[in-house]
Amino acid sequence: MASAEKTAEDIKWNTRQRFQYIELMAFYTGVVTRSDIARTFGISDAAATKDLKLYGQIAVDNLIYRHNVFGFVPAAGFQAVFTDLSPAAVLPLIADNLPSPGGPAENSLVYGVAVESLPLPSRLPDKQVLAQIIQAIKNHKKLLANYRSLSDDDAQQQRIIEPHSLVNNGLRWHVRAYNEQSFDFRDFVLSRFVDARVLEDEAESSQVYDDDWMETVTLKLAPHTGMSERKQRNLMIDYGVSDTHIEIEVRRALLGYVLQRLSVDTTADHSLDPNAYQLIVINRDEIEPYAGWAFL
Repeated sequence: MASAEKTAEDIKWNTRQRFQYIELMAFYTGVVTRSDIARTFGISDAAATKDLKLYGQIAVDNLIYRHNVFGFVPAAGFQAVFTDLSPAAVLPLIADNLPSPGGPAENSLVYGVAVESLPLPSRLPDKQVLAQIIQAIKNHKKLLANYRSLSDDDAQQQRIIEPHSLVNNGLRWHVRAYNEQSFDFRDFVLSRFVDARVLEDEAESSQVYDDDWMETVTLKLAPHTGMSERKQRNLMIDYGVSDTHIEIEVRRALLGYVLQRLSVDTTADHSLDPNAYQLIVINRDEIEPYAGWAFL
């Protein structure tokens, strides 16, 4: 794929960032346009055109121009030259709304402070599957998916869904989608997709019809009653709260995940170990209807 004039190794970092964005957009959303690049990086249309031309000289067989979308689509033999397109690398970029990974000092400690993450198991799909899911979201299309649910009463693996949003709950990723089989909006864990294919049919539902996604509720939490008063006061300081309770505004669809992530004691009698479950819900009657699965 390398041009006789320039190779990938010759490209400076600022241009390389834009090339990484070009590859990510082309592969995962199915199209990259001059205006995409210009808007994202704050450059002129002429500069964006120059980037696309240079990219095409280096990765000769990667992109094909399509007049019907006024942009470039990935060729059948598309191979990334500048960026890591694995879901593990791409999903954090989407979550943080970053155009490209890394930086000139990506292998050094910019602030002189080491940061470590927990070595949790990877729960991600194949990149081709993720690309189909993202394209369905971006283009408001239906998705034919082979999905393996853990529900005993949901044996049907193949289904048609209409996805509208990706969600990272801190431990895994899922997609929020309308399920044509059950006639409701549900969460589908990304790692349980075996395969997926975007259909030509336009999605009939969107997030505006998903009441639990559009509506929020105030979650009210307090220190566990099994803790001493001193520990309760210190816990509130830990959360930066001077009041008697913590209030969190959250989408109803994400309520259960917040309770799980914060290790909240959701039993009616607050019977769990306060050393492991330091918070309790004080407006249970108000929020339980929206996250019944998270209550014990």
